[in-house]
Amino acid sequence: MTTDSIFILTSRLRSMLAGLAAIAIATFPAAALAEEPLRWQYSPDQFQPFWQADVVQRESVLFVRDPQTGEARASVLFPIREILSVQDASGAVTYEPGVDYQHTAGSREIVVPAKSQVVTKAAADLRRPANSQRHRLTHRDGKGEILFGGKLEYHQMQTWITYSKASNDWPVAMPSFDASALPNTIARLQQGRPLSIVLLGDSISTGCNASAWGGGAPFQPAYQDLLKQHLAAHYKSSVELTNLAVGGTSTPWGLTQMPKVVEAKPDLILLAFGMNDSAGRSAEEYGENISRMIATARESLPDVEFILIAPMLGNRDWTTLKHDVFPQYRDQLASLCEPGIALADMTSVWHEMLERKQDHDLTGNGVNHPNDFGHRVYAQVLSALLIDER
Repeated sequence: MTTDSIFILTSRLRSMLAGLAAIAIATFPAAALAEEPLRWQYSPDQFQPFWQADVVQRESVLFVRDPQTGEARASVLFPIREILSVQDASGAVTYEPGVDYQHTAGSREIVVPAKSQVVTKAAADLRRPANSQRHRLTHRDGKGEILFGGKLEYHQMQTWITYSKASNDWPVAMPSFDASALPNTIARLQQGRPLSIVLLGDSISTGCNASAWGGGAPFQPAYQDLLKQHLAAHYKSSVELTNLAVGGTSTPWGLTQMPKVVEAKPDLILLAFGMNDSAGRSAEEYGENISRMIATARESLPDVEFILIAPMLGNRDWTTLKHDVFPQYRDQLASLCEPGIALADMTSVWHEMLERKQDHDLTGNGVNHPNDFGHRVYAQVLSALLIDER
């Protein structure tokens, strides 16, 4: 084959590829052309408390579509000064402003036009017929069941918004660093000595519905692993985490596990119960069980310290949960606090978030687990107790 023939074939091949590219661009708008999803990597900015930061990183929403207009809407936590990015939950697709979504500066609401590439769902997509799922999740209005997401079903329906705030209104009293609250733990961290943590809790604390747990992009770890990474990176010390959490458990089971907790010789114990207790356990019994766990551990480990985690709120439309007990549980935990025992109040945080957003914006499974954003909020609240970010 001559040089001229090779040149002609090469030119034709380039023209063919250019034509195919043009067809692809015409068929699939630029916003829908995905890049490879980025695997989650640790960075300190992801732990900046959302209630203090000027920029909210990858807050989750689920756009619900109007059956008449085809438009879909969702709201974020704070009024938006500027949207920095709108992405699918994997981080592989970045959507185009003015084409895929619209926003008025100063508003919390984002509107998705009917022909947008952004994932939207009809309200009916978030329900299932009665007795059609593995778990009975009867909706409070009696019209079927809440859709259950066993893995990453909700994650894949949600969209991630990164934005700068137009205002920073957040009325909830949030945790702040106080070295005297957990003096032994803080001293170990500040001196660069190894810290041993044991986590005891239910399925939230097994990591359920975090994308790493579900095996999907961006593979973000659950809150306890985020906390471990952040503490180790910030203090440049060794942090060991023993996770004894088991799904479906509540405080009576927790009491039976205290020998395993003590066996690990922790410096800090995280107790994270309440979601499953709320199906029928009184606040008084819940508080007594937590108190007994503390006392039992201190019989063998007198210097051990505790963070008591008041849980996120479950879906208010799920009839199984007794929603009025969540703030009562929080108050029981607060009454146990003293030097060496601190409270991570996810209950109040979740209550305020649900005043501004819908449960389907935040959920990992539809009823009682956080998604990636929720796991990061858990980690931020816990970090605020252990790291002085001022």
